[in-house]
Amino acid sequence: MDKTNEKLLKFSPGIRDTFIWSLKKVDEKETVLYSNNVAVVTGYTGEEIRRLPGRGLAIVVEDDIQKVKKDFTDFAVDPARNFSKLVYRIIRKDKTVIWVQESITVERNEADSSEEYFGVVTDITDLKNDEVSMSHLLENYKQLNSSKDRFISMLSHDLRAPFTSILGFSEILINEPNLSYDERLEYLNYINDSSQNQLQLVNYLLDWSRLQTGRIKIEPQRLHAQTIVFNCISSLTGNAIRKNLEIKVHIKDSLYVQADERLLTQVITNIISNAIKFSTEGKSVEVSADIFNEKFVEFIIKDEGIGISDANKNKLFRIEKMFSTEGTKGEKGTGLGLSLVKEIVEKHNGNIWFYSELGNGSEFHFTIPSSPNTILLVENDYTEREFYETVLKENFPTFQVLGVKNGYEALNHFLSQLPSLIIADYELPLMNGIQFIQSVRREDKGSRIPIIAIVPELSDEVRRQYQILGIDTVLQKPIDGEIFSEKIQLLLEYQ
Repeated sequence: MDKTNEKLLKFSPGIRDTFIWSLKKVDEKETVLYSNNVAVVTGYTGEEIRRLPGRGLAIVVEDDIQKVKKDFTDFAVDPARNFSKLVYRIIRKDKTVIWVQESITVERNEADSSEEYFGVVTDITDLKNDEVSMSHLLENYKQLNSSKDRFISMLSHDLRAPFTSILGFSEILINEPNLSYDERLEYLNYINDSSQNQLQLVNYLLDWSRLQTGRIKIEPQRLHAQTIVFNCISSLTGNAIRKNLEIKVHIKDSLYVQADERLLTQVITNIISNAIKFSTEGKSVEVSADIFNEKFVEFIIKDEGIGISDANKNKLFRIEKMFSTEGTKGEKGTGLGLSLVKEIVEKHNGNIWFYSELGNGSEFHFTIPSSPNTILLVENDYTEREFYETVLKENFPTFQVLGVKNGYEALNHFLSQLPSLIIADYELPLMNGIQFIQSVRREDKGSRIPIIAIVPELSDEVRRQYQILGIDTVLQKPIDGEIFSEKIQLLLEYQ
C-alpha cells in the first residue's frame, strides 16, 4: 500500500455519514485499511472490524449476506467490470440496523486479476426510510383511488335507485284518474319516503365532503351534555312512540362538553336514530355520558335490537363500503350516517367504537372533549381576589377557580379553555374591564359566557357600557359575600 493511499484512508471525508476503505492483495496476502469515519458510520474502529471473522461481512445483516457475497464475487471475477454498487443493511456496534450504499472500484493487473479494491460506504438510512414511506404513501393513494372508484359506483346506484319509485308512482298518479283516496295516499307516502331518504343522502354527502375539505368550520363551545341529548331525543320522539320504545337517559346535570353544537347534535341524533331503527317493539334504548379521562367525556348509546353481523362489522364507518340495512319495521337508511359520525367525532379529536352481537343489540361509544366547570376570576387587588376565591370555593366546591391579575393573562386562559363563568373587575392594568370583555365577546363566537362585572362606582354610563356588551350583572364594591353567591348561582342555573 503506497503512502498516498494510506494518508487518504486516514483522512476523514467531509461527509460524516461516509467512510472509505482499501483492500490490496500481494502474494495472497491482504491488507485492509479503513478511514477514520468508519467509527461514525458503524460504531467500530477500523482495527475492530479487521479483527472480526470475515471483517466487514461480520456486521452485514444475515438476510443480506448471501446477496452481498454473490454481488461482490460476480464483480471480482468479471474482467469487464471495474465498478460495482451494492445496497444492504449492517448492524452497528450499538445494535441498531442501518442501510448503506457501497461503491467499489477495482484495479486489475495485466492478467485481468484484481489487485486492489477501493470502496466508499455511505449511510443511506434516511433515504431508505423516505423511500419506504413514499412506497407506503403510494400504496395508500392506490387504495384510496380504488376505494373512491368503488364508492362512486355504489353512490351512483344509490342516487339513481329512489327515482325509480318516485317516477313510477308519480306516473301512476298522473295517468290513473280512478285511483281511490287510500291508493293515492299510499303512493304519495312512497314518493315522500323516497324523497326524504334521497335528501338525507345528499345532505350527508355534502356534510362529509365539507368536513373532508375543511369547508365546515368547527366552532366548539361549552355545551350542557344533558340538554343536547334531550334535544336530540325530542326530535326522535315520534319514531320511538311508533315502536313503543322507552329511551332512558343517565347523564349528570353538571356534565359539559366542548364541541360544535350542530355537529354533535348530528352525531347523537344519528346513533340514537339507528338504535330506534334496529330495535323491536317494547324494548328500550339507553343513553349515558360520563367523564372518560381528564380531557374527554364518553357517550354511550345502547339498544336491545337485532345487533350487527360479523360480516357487516368491518363495513361500519367506512364510506367506501357504504351499505344500508332495513330497520325492524322496514325503515330505510342511506348507509352514510356512521361514516359522517366518525368524521365528526375525529374532527373533535375523539374516538368512536362499538360492541355488538347478532340478536343481542349494539352499544356505541364515542368521546368528545370535556369542558370542566371553571370560574375565571380577573382581579388585580390581591386581598379582594383572595376574598372572592374564598367565597367561590366555599359555595361552589365543584368548580375550579382560576384567579388572574390582568386581562391579557385572563385571555390566554380563556382561549385555551372556555370557562363556565367570568368575574372581572373594572379597574385592571394594561386593559380595563370593558376592553377585556370586548375581547372576550369577539372570541367566544356566540357562546355568550355569563359575566359578572365588578366596579368601584356604578354610574349610569358604566352600567350602559356593560349592557351594550350583554352584561346585566354589575356589582359595586364593597361586595357582600352572600349577594355575590346568589348572583353567581342565578347565572349558573340560567346557563
